[in-house]
Amino acid sequence: MSETVNQNPASCTHDCSTCGTDCPSRAPGKEPPHPKSHVKKVVAVVSGKGGVGKSMTCAMLAVAMRRAGHRVGILDADITGPSIPRLFGVHGPATGTPGGDAILPVESRTGIGVMSINLLLEDEEAPVVWRGPVIAGAVKQFWQEVLWQDVDFLFVDMPPGTGDVPLTVFQTLPVDGILIVSSPQELVGMIVGKAVQMAKMMSVPILGIVENMSYAVCPDCGRHIAVFGESHVEETAARYGLPVLARLPIDPELARAADAGLIETADGAPLAGAAAALDALLG
Repeated sequence: MSETVNQNPASCTHDCSTCGTDCPSRAPGKEPPHPKSHVKKVVAVVSGKGGVGKSMTCAMLAVAMRRAGHRVGILDADITGPSIPRLFGVHGPATGTPGGDAILPVESRTGIGVMSINLLLEDEEAPVVWRGPVIAGAVKQFWQEVLWQDVDFLFVDMPPGTGDVPLTVFQTLPVDGILIVSSPQELVGMIVGKAVQMAKMMSVPILGIVENMSYAVCPDCGRHIAVFGESHVEETAARYGLPVLARLPIDPELARAADAGLIETADGAPLAGAAAALDALLG
């Protein structure tokens, strides 16, 4: 199929496979943030499918960069399945600036700014039953109407897959790089390919792959046990020319901390490689 089928943004079908690479809708930074916001780097954390621990990984990366002395925010773009507030133990309602011109992120215990739909709902367990365009609009509001003031790293916790919200984020936010979260199963490797192809289609740099639930450590002998079978992350990464930035173990202590809203107390050592890649973005 020709790469120059749809060049008119007014008739955009949001099917990037039919568009030329110079389609205006692809331009990064298309929408400005709030005028008083100052964000140095935007990093999207994505996965091809749900259930691989993407939000957990996003939260841990934010914690790691905060521990390194950076100012950090998290934009929870998973509107229908928000979990970031629970991981950090933060609750709404989010408040506005005194002049009412912006929404303020809710700060975690260590000063990480969080914005999520759950911080705007009266009932945190109420389902968000919205159609795609409304969900995409909420994500845009989190970028344009929230005051992200003096943030070194703004992490975007994406919903799984390659639908409306990832497309909106890539078209609206000036994403400096994405981290792809996977798990060991071979099927996930195939799904990772879809995320890689979408990122390349949208001209968004891929920083690397983080494999979650890579192994469990035997409490008696310390042996690594491949609970979900042997990992395929190295071959998947090699196929697309990407680095493997971290392989995270199954950790019951991490799960307990997450359930208690204490993700900021968890050990972030396994993410050292990913943290180094993020630091390199600042130059």
